[in-house]
Amino acid sequence: MSRYYHGPVSDHFDGERFFNPLRSPPRSRRDLLRWRLERRASRAEWPAWAPSPYADRPPQRVAGAALRISYVGHASFLLQTAGLNVLLDPVWSRRASPFRWIGPKRVNDPGIAFADLPGIDAVLVSHGHYDHLDIATLSRLAATHRPRVITPLGNDAIMRKRDTAIAAEPHDWGDRVGLGGGVAVTLVPTQHWSARSLSDRNESLWASFLIETPGGRIYFVADSGYGEGRNFRAVRERYGPPRLALLPIGAYEPRWFMRDQHMNPAESVQAFIDCGAEQALGHHYGTFQLTDEAIEAPLAALAEALQAAGISHERFRTLRPGQVWEP
Repeated sequence: MSRYYHGPVSDHFDGERFFNPLRSPPRSRRDLLRWRLERRASRAEWPAWAPSPYADRPPQRVAGAALRISYVGHASFLLQTAGLNVLLDPVWSRRASPFRWIGPKRVNDPGIAFADLPGIDAVLVSHGHYDHLDIATLSRLAATHRPRVITPLGNDAIMRKRDTAIAAEPHDWGDRVGLGGGVAVTLVPTQHWSARSLSDRNESLWASFLIETPGGRIYFVADSGYGEGRNFRAVRERYGPPRLALLPIGAYEPRWFMRDQHMNPAESVQAFIDCGAEQALGHHYGTFQLTDEAIEAPLAALAEALQAAGISHERFRTLRPGQVWEP
């Protein structure tokens, strides 16, 4: 029985664990061991430190339909619109790991210093992996900003176990949550998985977020395999083409191990086409080395994929931590 969630059986919950309705489960421990052994030869060497030349000091509020999106790094963004400040998968910790002394370590600082954050109203946390659900950051936010935390089923229990001050609200795929000011968020299916340890695999749910704002819809995909593209086409068919898609382009090698959980840049371009977004921003690259590709490989591969698809780089941009997108 899941230690994080108890609820009715559904098309993605069997009473004990969550699952992807359209694809196979995550790789086995044997596969993980094989990758760990093989990566000694295939893993590219990242620099110990790769600082961004940018640092953002965001305004306190952005009013009306205007959109301001600041890239914090990895999969973390600050969205400002309609007088609200919303953080997406915020990670300010030095490591994406359950430990302070080992595990993937940042190679650049967050694009916004924590002390420079404006008042945070809400936080969206997509799933339980350490590079997305960072308890230390959520605790700091709870202590200084007291935001609502919108997250898929079961992740609230993970947060409350560590810090009861974190105001986590659990939701299922398809749930729509109003944030005020004409802003709402809907949790939508994504092809991924979850775990905080070797013994709790898929005991909490994962999701992407469709964020409705006065300035248009924003589709935030934190982690996802491409599969057959059904989840991306479903967003377009059910909700209409988003104005902006935030799509992962990194952490994809080796493909035999990663393809069901992380898209490569070519797949991200196809996801961009499938969902019909006007504009895309890439993320999930250049901050934590989680997989085997070189630090600049996602950017080069994205440029090649865009050229092959006949899509302008201006429509699918990449940012360095501290850079800002404003339409």
